[in-house]
Order: sequence, then C-alpha cells, then structure tokens
Amino acid sequence: MLFSHKLDAQPFGDWSQTVTSFSDALKRAAAQAAIQYVKADMILGVGTGSTVNHLIDLIAEHGLRLDAAVSSSEASSKRLRALGIRLLDANALDRLSLYIDGADEVDPRRCLIKGGGGALTREKILADLADRFICIVDAAKCVPVLGAFPLPIEILSMARSQISRKLESMGAKVRLREGYISDNGHPIIDVSGLRIDDPVALESTINQWPGVLTVGLFAARPADLVIVAGQDGVITLPAS
Repeated sequence: MLFSHKLDAQPFGDWSQTVTSFSDALKRAAAQAAIQYVKADMILGVGTGSTVNHLIDLIAEHGLRLDAAVSSSEASSKRLRALGIRLLDANALDRLSLYIDGADEVDPRRCLIKGGGGALTREKILADLADRFICIVDAAKCVPVLGAFPLPIEILSMARSQISRKLESMGAKVRLREGYISDNGHPIIDVSGLRIDDPVALESTINQWPGVLTVGLFAARPADLVIVAGQDGVITLPAS
C-alpha cells in the first residue's frame, strides 16, 4: 500500500544536487514514515547506519520520550546517549516489542542482507528478540534477488581461510574487511559473486560452519514490515 503522504519536494532542492543528497533525503523520508510506530514510554530496539541515524534525530525532533532503548552498535548508543535516552543491555529483556533498522539489500519476501556497517551480529540478536522488526530503506536497496551487495560474515580469525575456501568452492569471491574489527572484537569478510535465490537455505548452511559468528542474511527471521522511500512516495512491504 502507498502511504497517504508523498515525499516533500523541498528536501530534494535543485535536481542538480548530488545523488548522495537525494539518497539522504529518501532515507530521512523512510525514517519519518517509521516514527508513527514509535510510542512514548516504550523500550525501542535501535539498529545501525545512516537511515537509522535519521530515525534517532527524528525521535528527538518529535519530542518522543522513550522509556529506554537497546542499541545494536556503539555508534548508535553514542547518539542515543547524547539525547539523554537510557540504554539497556539486551540481557535485561525477555522480549522487545519493536526493533527498527536499515538494510543493505531487501528482496520481495522481506529477506535482507545486513552488515555493511559491521553490526550484523548484534542486529540479528535484536531482530530475534523483537516481536516486530521494521526495516527502513531507500528504494535503491530493493532487489529482485539478493546478492549484488557483498554478503558480510563475522568470523573467528582462526577460521578465515577455512571459511573462505568453502565460499570460493561455491563460486564466490571473499575479501577480508581490512583494518576493521567489529564491536564484538572480530573480523568481517565480505562475499561477492553469490546469487542468493534461497536465502533461508544459504543462511542455514553458512551458520553451521565452525568459526562463523553471524552471516548477514536475515531470512529465517526476515523483517515483518519494510518501509521503502522512493522518488514517488513511500510504500510498505508487509507480511504476506
């Protein structure tokens, strides 16, 4: 369904602006559409990335007083603390009513590739904890089949070569994310060249390999609702 509001023309300014500025305006529009689901006094699960940064800013702009938040990254935690929002550890909760996060790719079944920002393990923990997971993206993230965006996998260092060989035998190219260590203290590899026709099966397969902490496929637990902002407005991909 199409949301009742359209994207305002003003945020885009002159069409001679860079693609980056246009994309940023779409991310803000997706975040704005998600604000209706954020209620005062709730404990909110907050993801990571540029679209989520807009959501955090909008929480402050709308004067929403959360009871607390649970964050998927140190970067998001820092932004939330700056707004005076109380942060909880995920271990303090039995369930989380709502988790909002972005994605690097989204398919028509609401399966996702996540982890471009490196927070995939904590993001997957919060998604699993949440009763409802809302994903907010700009239209460029929507694809018919996952795999154009390199698939992130957080791993134990000693298993890097072993895991890489398994992936290469599947026709993939594997690149270590140089100079990067996750908030959990582990390296991440980025895997390209995979056409992911069955994301649930691939997620299950990779998760069973020794040394894999988390694969950035959110398919066994996809988003419940995807909010997509495009040039013509904001649409949702609801649960089937």
